[in-house]
Amino acid sequence: MKRYAFGIDIGGTTVKIGLFETAGKLLDTWEIPTRTENDGQYILGDIAEAVEIKRKEKEISLLDVEGIGLGVPGPVSQGTVLKCVNLGWDVFNVERRLSALAGGLKVKAGNDANVAALGEMWQGGGRGYRDIVMVTLGTGVGGGVIVNSHILPGANGAAGEIGHLPVKDDETERCGCGKCGCLEQYASANGVVRITKKYLAENPEEQTVLGRMETITAKEIFDAAKDGDAVGLKMVNEAGRLLGKGLASIACVVNPEIFVIGGGMSRAGKILIDSIRKHYRKYAFHASRETEFRLAKLGNNAGMYGGVRMVIE
Repeated sequence: MKRYAFGIDIGGTTVKIGLFETAGKLLDTWEIPTRTENDGQYILGDIAEAVEIKRKEKEISLLDVEGIGLGVPGPVSQGTVLKCVNLGWDVFNVERRLSALAGGLKVKAGNDANVAALGEMWQGGGRGYRDIVMVTLGTGVGGGVIVNSHILPGANGAAGEIGHLPVKDDETERCGCGKCGCLEQYASANGVVRITKKYLAENPEEQTVLGRMETITAKEIFDAAKDGDAVGLKMVNEAGRLLGKGLASIACVVNPEIFVIGGGMSRAGKILIDSIRKHYRKYAFHASRETEFRLAKLGNNAGMYGGVRMVIE
């Protein structure tokens, strides 16, 4: 095993890059803009250039670099991006193209959520486990499935789309994916705000601190719940119920050792984990009922860690 590797997490606005020792230590991290103009044709060249500049700055020989691991915000199958709308990319083999731009270095690529899950398994909240499901609760709901220490990508690179599990049949509003009743519509930060506003509009008589706010955020809803606010508690319970139900369904298929909960909403901490766990145990198959729940630890660095883990597998 060579001493160094680079982990890359491509976002719609910035590309996060990390220089690592392959033993798992993060040595340096920086960002470059994601240039999505002209169908994203500059992105890989910019990444290769940034890696080369850092390698020379640190006086690292190309022979001492194991490779580059890449998290992409779209489906990836066997190194091929199957379109990535946010970046303007169509179908092409991202591993081969970046390798050619980066002096022939080995390149491994995967969906960003799956890669982040791999990072959490390696050095984060799932460390010490081989079978994990990571759930990312932010603007949407994302996820990644790790089986026997390897990403489960699915036939088209679309495994782990936890946010689009159907959990309610009577929903009339459409999810961003075009369906109705997706988990993301209730359990993301936006989803919790949406169901809270809807509840307050339908129940104007409710006495709640949330009713006096001009704008409501997910953080304010969880803070209200922590203070004992009845509506806050009701909304947290509903999000936890649907998350618990969705994760119980996932456990019936992949039977993970642990669920790792990350994303901005995970900062709510214990009240969120307790709500999910309570409902999960009610819905789960008996053999999976005691699956552990932990908070993610790596934050926005998880994708970079996962990229390196792919390279050294």
